[in-house]
Amino acid sequence: MTRRDTRPRRRVSAARSAVAAACLMLGSACSQTVSGDPRPEPAALTATATAPAPAIVRTPGELVLPPERFPEPYDAVVLPPEAVAQAAPDLTGIQPGSRVDPGGCLPPAQDYGPERTAMVVGTDNASRATISVEVTRSAPDLAEYRTYLTECSQVDATVRGITSTVSTVLGDDPAAPLDGAGTLALTRTVDSGRGSGGMTQSMATRIAQIEDVRVTVTYMSFDAAAPDTDNLDRVFREAVDFAARP
Repeated sequence: MTRRDTRPRRRVSAARSAVAAACLMLGSACSQTVSGDPRPEPAALTATATAPAPAIVRTPGELVLPPERFPEPYDAVVLPPEAVAQAAPDLTGIQPGSRVDPGGCLPPAQDYGPERTAMVVGTDNASRATISVEVTRSAPDLAEYRTYLTECSQVDATVRGITSTVSTVLGDDPAAPLDGAGTLALTRTVDSGRGSGGMTQSMATRIAQIEDVRVTVTYMSFDAAAPDTDNLDRVFREAVDFAARP
């Protein structure tokens, strides 16, 4: 008589016993369904996440008021970079390379390259008066500039043998065209030369600053006529609104 081999059956029985023992140790876990929704692993989440878009940083040329936005009778043009380096110092009355008295009253250093400065100048061809809009990036805090103007309200500047007297008077700060903008107003005269060869340059300026962007709008004339403050203020408001647009 042949003996039947029962070893596989014993192994199956042993396996069943092990499963039963595990269920007894875990209580009811083997008979209940876990509630909830399946969630992907963190690696899957990060693999499909979208990186935030970088902030757009506009150049001064993109922030300066377009010439067609200037009011009549001001015929406006965008200055090329090489002209900006010549025209912008005119607004301070102190040319690069000047020797100044009091010492330490040179205007704050400025980068006139296209990544930092842009200018548009409108000219009244009848009176030769101008309204200029200058936009600068990475400008220092407006409070620092106010301090400089207070400490250097009258400066003698000499360059190429010609001495100019630059007199600056701070006015009441203009109303901010938008929330968060700091503002400043000034009038300035530049008396150059002596006697019949002398010349007087008169300016009225409005300044606004939003973070590191500064907008400077200046009316300039070469006579004793009152400044065109109506159009100056109009251009100032529009220039600040344009520079701060989304």
